[in-house]
Amino acid sequence: MHETVLRTEDLPVADRFEAWREYLLKTHVPVELSSEHASDFRVTDRVLSLGSVAVRSMHAPPVTVRRTPKLVRQSDPEAYQVSLLCQGSIDVIQQQGRTDRRATHHPYDLVLLDTSQPNESRVKTDEGKGSLTGFSVLVPKALLSVPPDSVDRLLARRMPGGEGIIALLFGFITQLTTDTASYGPADGPRLGTVVVDLLSAALAQVLEMENSLTPEARRRTLTLHIEAFIQQNLRDPRLTPETVAAAHHISVSHLHRLFQERGISVAASIRRRRLQHVCADLADPATATVPVHTVASRWGFTDTAHFSRTFRREYAMTPREYRSKECPVIV
Repeated sequence: MHETVLRTEDLPVADRFEAWREYLLKTHVPVELSSEHASDFRVTDRVLSLGSVAVRSMHAPPVTVRRTPKLVRQSDPEAYQVSLLCQGSIDVIQQQGRTDRRATHHPYDLVLLDTSQPNESRVKTDEGKGSLTGFSVLVPKALLSVPPDSVDRLLARRMPGGEGIIALLFGFITQLTTDTASYGPADGPRLGTVVVDLLSAALAQVLEMENSLTPEARRRTLTLHIEAFIQQNLRDPRLTPETVAAAHHISVSHLHRLFQERGISVAASIRRRRLQHVCADLADPATATVPVHTVASRWGFTDTAHFSRTFRREYAMTPREYRSKECPVIV
C-alpha cells in the first residue's frame, strides 16, 4: 500500500491553492478547481494506492471541482468516482449523453460519478466557511460486479448512507485511512479487493440486483457485515455464534466455515475482542477505581470466575496484576 500526502499548510500562503490545483491537474483523473477561499487554501489530501483502486481522504475548505470535456479527452481511466462526505454537502452535475443529472448529497450519502463524462461537484458548508472532511474512491469500471448499464442509472443519484452496506463501506474506508500504519505494501491489492466488493454490494443493494455479485464478493461482504455486527454487540452477554448466525439468516455451520477461512473460530474472535477492550479499560487511569468485575461485565463477561480463568489463560496473569500494565498485543 502506497500513501501520498499533500498539506498546503507546508507551503507559503500565496502558493497554497495553486499548488493543489496543479497537483490535481496532473493526476490520471485531472480536474479544474475554483474556490472563494483561494487566498489561504488549507487542505490535507492523502491518497492510498490499493492496486487498481485509489482511496483519497481530504480535509479542505469549500471548493468547486470540474471535470470538463477537455480534461476527459486529456485522460480517462474509465473509472467510477465515489464520494463519501462526513460533513457539509455536495451539489453534483453529471453529464450523461445529452442530458445533465443533478442532485444534492448530504453527509454519509454515497455519490457516484463517471470519469468518462464531464461532471461538476460543488462541495460546501452550511455557512460557506469552515472546512469539510470526506473520502473519495476511484474504482475501474471493469472491476465492479454490477453491469455498467445498471450502475449508470445511479450516477448523481442520492444514495443515503448511515446504515446497511453503504455504512459498512464508510466504516471500512474510515478505518483504512486512519490506521495506515497497521498495513504493509503487500496489503494494498487485498484491501482494494475489499473496497470493490463493498462498493459492488452497496450498488447492487440499491439496484436490488444482489444476484449480480460473484459468490466471492457475497462471501467477503457477508463476513465484513458479521464482523461489524460482532464489534457493535460486544457488550451484549447474549452474543454467541448462534445469535450471530440468526441475525444474518445463516446456519451456525455456515458461520463457522466463514471464520475457518480466517483462521479463528467465531467464539474465539468474540472473546479476543472483548479481552482487548477489557485490557484498554484496565490500563486507563480514568477507570482505575472501577472494580475489575464491573469492567469485565461491561464487555459481556458475566461470570467472574470464568472471566478470570480466560484472562489468565490469555495473558499469563490475573486482571489485577495486569491492571497497571500495558495491554500486550494479541496476534
